[in-house]
Amino acid sequence: MTGAVRRGFWDNLIPLKGGLFGPQLAGWTPGPAARSGLGCRILADEMIEVAPAIALAADVYLPRQPGRYPAVVSFAAYSKELQAAGVPSGNNETGSPPVFTDRGYAHVIVARRGMGRSGGADSVYLNDTDVEDHAKVIQWAAEQPWCDGQVLLFGTSYYGMTQPQVARLRPPALRGFFTNEMCTDFFRHIAMFGGAPQPDFFSLWMGANFTPLQFRLQIPPPLRAVLSHITNSPLKRLWWPQLKKRMTRVMKRFQRMTPAPKTRKLFAALMLDGKTRATSPLPAGPSGALGDIEVPFVVVQNPGYLNLHQFGAYDLFENAGTAKDKRWLIIGPASYDLPVYLWQLEALAFFDHLAYGADNGYAAQSRVRYWVEGANAFHRSADWPVPESIPLRLHLASAGGDSETHLLTETPGQPDRTNSWAAVPLGAIVPNGFDEVENQVLTFERVIEEETELTGPVILSVSFSCNEIDSYLVARTALVQADGSPKILSMGAMRPACRKVDEPRSTQTEIAIDIDRPEPLVPGVPVTLRFSLTPQPVVLSKGDRLRVDLASRTDLLRSDVSHGHAQFDMQVPPYYSRNTLHYGPDTYIEFRRVP
Repeated sequence: MTGAVRRGFWDNLIPLKGGLFGPQLAGWTPGPAARSGLGCRILADEMIEVAPAIALAADVYLPRQPGRYPAVVSFAAYSKELQAAGVPSGNNETGSPPVFTDRGYAHVIVARRGMGRSGGADSVYLNDTDVEDHAKVIQWAAEQPWCDGQVLLFGTSYYGMTQPQVARLRPPALRGFFTNEMCTDFFRHIAMFGGAPQPDFFSLWMGANFTPLQFRLQIPPPLRAVLSHITNSPLKRLWWPQLKKRMTRVMKRFQRMTPAPKTRKLFAALMLDGKTRATSPLPAGPSGALGDIEVPFVVVQNPGYLNLHQFGAYDLFENAGTAKDKRWLIIGPASYDLPVYLWQLEALAFFDHLAYGADNGYAAQSRVRYWVEGANAFHRSADWPVPESIPLRLHLASAGGDSETHLLTETPGQPDRTNSWAAVPLGAIVPNGFDEVENQVLTFERVIEEETELTGPVILSVSFSCNEIDSYLVARTALVQADGSPKILSMGAMRPACRKVDEPRSTQTEIAIDIDRPEPLVPGVPVTLRFSLTPQPVVLSKGDRLRVDLASRTDLLRSDVSHGHAQFDMQVPPYYSRNTLHYGPDTYIEFRRVP
């Protein structure tokens, strides 16, 4: 007992400093907080038994004022050691504990089996055992003397993806969840984006989070507290933009790190063997079984992650079994911030509504709130896609030679016309000056004649041929303002050999592609490709230009994190080839226009 008192004293000698950064509220101001000013203390390394001789390590952050509080659980495969310190690391996605405890919540951050001080063996991410352990953690938290029996979930990315998984099990103590930047189909949304593996993402992610150092990392709570005062000081507004400009180099350094042996084996299995659902080592994810979820939730979509964390939010919002008036969708601005401190105040308003019954206005919020580029404001809707929106189909049409800026027209382009671009594999050898004789991007533009809001799903359909048996197609939309500055709006991709639509897995926002059964192209023979781009609501003003770019490599069309986007380069296309666009009624891009 004396040891426990001594540990608690030293652990709480220096108070943690909380942090708020990035978007926090989706276009409204909540009523008064249910509780406030309660401070923060830590119970470090609480052990939660999930199986005989196996316990998970958790850091429990509590209000300083004794009492029983709702618990906010965050569960993932990452180390918990720096989650509260505010370090700009890609795995710091639980929010800032003092922000929650100050408002009358216990914040429980858990490391899964095999990570850090948690017992058991490391295994494939997001597996069924993890889900069952997560449910046991929820039950454990509800039974603790500092908890009032209510449990809520919060987190981003990995911490967000675990939430619908465990909500399907309907743990009795679970009152609701708030998930940000998540996926529901792990094969399609993470491992095989557009039908191709993502080695850039996986090597970066594994090198940053699953090295031997990360597995054995132990940071004493007083040191975490000291770090929190440095990272969460007002100086962040100065150093974070500078770090953001250098983030690409930081990411490359993480890719050069050596992950733990099991992690490297998993990378090999994903890249070499996991080309179908049957052979992928990743679990399927909750897509297709979301109807099992009954508790209230909020799901937030960040349009800034162009080939990660896309479409799952719309799947969850559309297909969950939760009553329609108990689920909310927020589409925020494109934002890349580390650590992920976004939406904490929104989550607390939601939790106050659920756990404390606070009359703070949350129940009256529109089911959908979405940030509109150009208008730079949140708009509201009763549903998604916006019920009053109507299709706007713009056809791609040729303006002449391949390198010209082509047209977006209301009528189909001439069916006897084509334009081509060179598909060159990432890192392939080409002579200096290659781009002067062969374009690798086709560009289409339309001048906006009157203010137009485009909000909802985006679909590209093209008649496409290639002089190889397979290639890759990437599409991007952008707003080009009157001063000539472009802003990325949305992006999508597909492998032409994987062009069959997977109807059962499709949603109103995403055309799911059947990756399992490739059909090689016949060189020179056109096929119709139809796929979804990530939605990005936008208001186009008179004089703006709407741009659509087509290419065969993600790196040719991406922005970097300094502009709020995070995108990962892909090893596509598989061959040098010439890709050709055939004009006519099957070649168009379709938006949803809000009158």
